Amino acid sequence: MKQRWQRNEVPVGLTWDLDGLFPSKDAWEAELQTIEKEAALMGRFRGKLSQGAGILADCLKEQEALLARNGRAGAYARLRYSEDSGNPDNQSGSARAGDVASGIGAALSFIRSEIMELPEGTVEEYIKQEPRLQPFRKSLYDLLETKPYKLSAETESVLASLGEVLGAPYTIYQRSKLSDMSFSPVQDDRNVTHPVSFALFETSYEFSANTSLRRASYDSFTRTLGQYRNTIAGTYAAEVKRQTVTARLRGYESVTDMLLQPQQVTKEMYHHILDTIRSELAPHMRRFMGLKKRVLGIDRLLFCDLKAPMDPEFNPEVTIEEAGRTILDALQVMGPEYVRLMEEALSNRWIDYADNVGKSTGAFCATPYGAHSYILITWGGNMRSAFTLAHELGHAGHLMLAARHQSFTNFRPSTYFIEAPSTMNELLLAQHILKQSDDPRMKRWVILQLLNTYYHNFVTHLLEGDMQRRVYEAAEAGEALTAGTLSALKGRVLSEFWGDEVELDPGASLTWMRQPHYYMGLYPYTYAAGLTASTAVAQRMKEEGQPVIDRWLDVLKAGGTLRPLDLLKLAGVDMSEARPIRSAVAYVGTLIDELETLF
Repeated sequence: MKQRWQRNEVPVGLTWDLDGLFPSKDAWEAELQTIEKEAALMGRFRGKLSQGAGILADCLKEQEALLARNGRAGAYARLRYSEDSGNPDNQSGSARAGDVASGIGAALSFIRSEIMELPEGTVEEYIKQEPRLQPFRKSLYDLLETKPYKLSAETESVLASLGEVLGAPYTIYQRSKLSDMSFSPVQDDRNVTHPVSFALFETSYEFSANTSLRRASYDSFTRTLGQYRNTIAGTYAAEVKRQTVTARLRGYESVTDMLLQPQQVTKEMYHHILDTIRSELAPHMRRFMGLKKRVLGIDRLLFCDLKAPMDPEFNPEVTIEEAGRTILDALQVMGPEYVRLMEEALSNRWIDYADNVGKSTGAFCATPYGAHSYILITWGGNMRSAFTLAHELGHAGHLMLAARHQSFTNFRPSTYFIEAPSTMNELLLAQHILKQSDDPRMKRWVILQLLNTYYHNFVTHLLEGDMQRRVYEAAEAGEALTAGTLSALKGRVLSEFWGDEVELDPGASLTWMRQPHYYMGLYPYTYAAGLTASTAVAQRMKEEGQPVIDRWLDVLKAGGTLRPLDLLKLAGVDMSEARPIRSAVAYVGTLIDELETLF
């Protein structure tokens, strides 16, 4: 049985190079100490923001520089922790960075409070008087919109200083999942023993053509999840309690209203995504699973069979190098500036590919302002991994372009938009591969990869969003969020979507334990929003060509200077209505139509 690497055993070529952030832990610690000292110096602005536009501009400029520096220092600690959460040095580094961030939040909290206490019209007048305030225009107006929900300056300072404590549920969840959970090895039908881990199951075994391995690893995986269900339920319940109490203290109508405000998204837009896709996609996906059952020749489609390959004989292994070359070819349409960023990412160790004990599961891209992006994935050696890599490179290209053209305050857009550039890269990759061959089997294979993308965003994450909505409703109704409650809610979400087409076992109801997204506010549904937008723009790119690509690059460079609705309108998509959502769902239906013909 192949043992998983410890972090110190991983070949260097499979790891990212964090020296670009800080050459050593001592250099990082020295920067933290400097940041703490400079945060203390910000106190000289306390009580003075009403004295003139120039003082406010000075304060905001210094705050911006300090937050950018702390963002890089915090990213270094988070990335170290993500590569090996079991390492005590990484644990202490993460805690240290969290403490510093909380201290800075407390030290700077007076700025928000004093700006909101300025007399009506003062901010607008300051912006007219002081050109240096122009880059802060949107953020200042956004801040004033939260004025009805602000607490006293003293209370805001206390809450900011407790930032690390209030973020504890996410830390506990990640540490339990990545450091404490262990899974029993399993044997396949050839008596070969296989180790099981979060990463191995979610990037490899879940997609395995070997039914015995897929089902045995699922049993091992869910058995361990079940052993931790009460601990993780308590952790998640604490996170939801934090959100519900905060929303009530601030005077929001609901948790949903509070979490949507920073996204600058209406409740109608939020519910449009969840309701339209959940109801209109379900018949298509049930049909897809019916086809899968027939193709695989099985009488019962279990929950653990949902991602089983339909053409396992045509599922070639893909090396990291092959994937990189194909992705670069696919993204040539995005132009030289964008492609150069992709080349740098693939060549200069911006990416961590390894599977080692303690490494974070899933995939993400971190882009600290003033540094390049860092991407974490676990390479599975298949085309799904290539699409995941293209996805994360989409985040890198987006935020690197935004950082080049915008200030720190304006470079990051609403999370409602954040998944559009990443899913766009997946669509461009699929289109490119389809152009390379007229072979019906190849076409079928690429359509299956595309459907994996839609499954990931329109099913996995969309159903997470549906689960979140129900959890908040239960919490606000005073219902206790026990393991039994959460499993029952997840079971209903799954059964309503899949109907009788998929056989759900008790382990399926534990799916709420698998994702960290529940600790990130209203994040899961934004995957579906992003893919809806990128589907519409990708279609227009095919029809209209370069003008649409140029507008899309302008959208990426705009960063957070526009609200998501306006940003997407710049790209030619109106997300205030259900039409683009229905169109994207209908497109998934046409893919399944074509697949039925090809099989």
